[in-house]
Amino acid sequence: MKTVLIHLLLLLAWAPFYTQAQQRFSFEIEGGHFLKDGKAVPIISGEMHYPRIPHQYWRHRLEMLKAMGLNTVATYVFWNLHETEPGKWNFEGDKDLRRYIETAGELGLMVILRPGPYVCAEWEFGGYPWWLQNIPGMEIRRDNPEFLKCTKRYLDRLYEEVGDLLVTRGGPIIMVQAENEFGSYVAQRNDIPLEEHKRYNAAIRRQLADAGFDAPLFTSDGSWLFEGGTTPGALPTANGESNIENLKRVVDQYHGGKGPYMVAEFYPGWLSHWAEPFPNVSASWVARQTEKYLQNNVSFNFYMVHGGTNFGFTSGANYDKDHGIQPDMTSYDYDAPISEAGWVTPKYDSIRNVIGKYVDYVIPEVPAPNPVIEIPSIRLTGIADVLAFAKRQEPVESPVPLTFEQLRQGYGYVLYTRHFNQPLAGMLEIPGLRDYATVYVNGERVGELNRYYNRYSVFVEIPFDATLDILVENWGRINFGEEIVNNRKGIVGPVTVNGMELSDWFMYRLPMDGAPGPDKTAEVRAGTPEASFLHRKPVLYTGSFNLSETGDTFIDMSAWGKGIVFINGKNIGRYWQAGPQQTLYVPGVWLKKGENRIVIFEQLNDGPKNEISAVKVPILKELKS
Repeated sequence: MKTVLIHLLLLLAWAPFYTQAQQRFSFEIEGGHFLKDGKAVPIISGEMHYPRIPHQYWRHRLEMLKAMGLNTVATYVFWNLHETEPGKWNFEGDKDLRRYIETAGELGLMVILRPGPYVCAEWEFGGYPWWLQNIPGMEIRRDNPEFLKCTKRYLDRLYEEVGDLLVTRGGPIIMVQAENEFGSYVAQRNDIPLEEHKRYNAAIRRQLADAGFDAPLFTSDGSWLFEGGTTPGALPTANGESNIENLKRVVDQYHGGKGPYMVAEFYPGWLSHWAEPFPNVSASWVARQTEKYLQNNVSFNFYMVHGGTNFGFTSGANYDKDHGIQPDMTSYDYDAPISEAGWVTPKYDSIRNVIGKYVDYVIPEVPAPNPVIEIPSIRLTGIADVLAFAKRQEPVESPVPLTFEQLRQGYGYVLYTRHFNQPLAGMLEIPGLRDYATVYVNGERVGELNRYYNRYSVFVEIPFDATLDILVENWGRINFGEEIVNNRKGIVGPVTVNGMELSDWFMYRLPMDGAPGPDKTAEVRAGTPEASFLHRKPVLYTGSFNLSETGDTFIDMSAWGKGIVFINGKNIGRYWQAGPQQTLYVPGVWLKKGENRIVIFEQLNDGPKNEISAVKVPILKELKS
């Protein structure tokens, strides 16, 4: 009884502090204004995505956002992050959306929730779970019963997680987006009647309402795409619209002749692909445009205010007429006001100075950056053959190559193998390659195939009693455009030599969903003559390093070929010698005092390696090819 009384007294003691941190307020869209507690307020927002930041840094990044002068944070919700398998949910650690929103509320920030179910965001498959493609009769982003059954399950489960954080329940979530950039998809998919598009859009709006999302709704599209993207009962907002007169004209047209007026995606930077120059947006232009919005009573959301990192296999891809795929880089720095590692930039200072002239609240001091360390040399002690490692797994046999989805594998790599009893020479062609492959004959690399460069063929000479190995990498599913519906990975069609289709395949799954642990009996010492036999083969390098102090750092991959890196078991992302990104961000919270482990899956291994280093400054703009 005494213990219960003590707990009650403690709760009562803390109650005033909790109430102060989570202040209740009302929020409505009325009379052409955003009203907070009945008073017209501007929304000065910044986009920041919880899984692109270690959860230990969420508070720091949100404090950075607030110290720039913003009063709101916006975030997408990534369906595929949370429903990893049908009906299997994960909202823990870096996926703890609820804690992220609560932290924002504790700091006095309003929250804009963008649940999709499609999000784009340069994220794998635009946020859709890869396994949707295995459901019979499934057609994504359409008025399709199978698809809408899955979206309903997702939105219902999401409401269970964060529904009580809506402003209508006393929480910080002031608005919820209905679908995302749907007007773009309507324009891209003119093979689907507009009436069906509108039925689908209405179905998502209805599912949000049925789940319990009763905060004000909004849509976001380019201003010329409102006809396909708007939906009754939701405020239309215009992405990327810098012309104030045009913004007001088009919102008036689709919102009963009145505002409020908002740019839901104001771009202070831009996305970046591998093998393409890093895009830059000038700080002076961003500051001028910010002031223009503030002077004209236009609310806005910086996309992105802080980009963060596409850890693991979370990065998506685009495409254009010259490239079958344009994979997004691991870094999602975005040339944003807050850098990938959470640092102040000149753009940050410029925006902060402008906002300070127009708001009636006190902008807090900028928090100090997290510590940064350098690691001059990390010794790599072991090296192992990945082809041999893969073939110790249980193979899947099939007359034809199977896709990742058919193999029940979402991400990573698959090794496709075929044995030849007779010699064969000619042009090996894999037009259905998705997305990058290295080709080996009896363990010797004979070529690279690459969907970015539309390189789908290579000459091969296969001797008697030989083995052909094709190691295929999923480079991230397309996240924007009509090709989003064609997102199977691996080899999605016939493999031919001189036009003759090859059959009878063995497939070995390499999902790399955790740091691979090579068989120590198959590992040799890096830098030794034995290691030279692994030249130009895919390999695993292993090593360790000791730290007396931890801090953020950047692994320097500029002398390496292509692959992924694990630090203490965490996949920190892809690297590729093409650039422009040449370093990988390692959050200090993923390091520890004492011994740390590193594993590098190097797909090309064109030269021997026995050490690597970590630097204090990232390299994101060094394009090599």
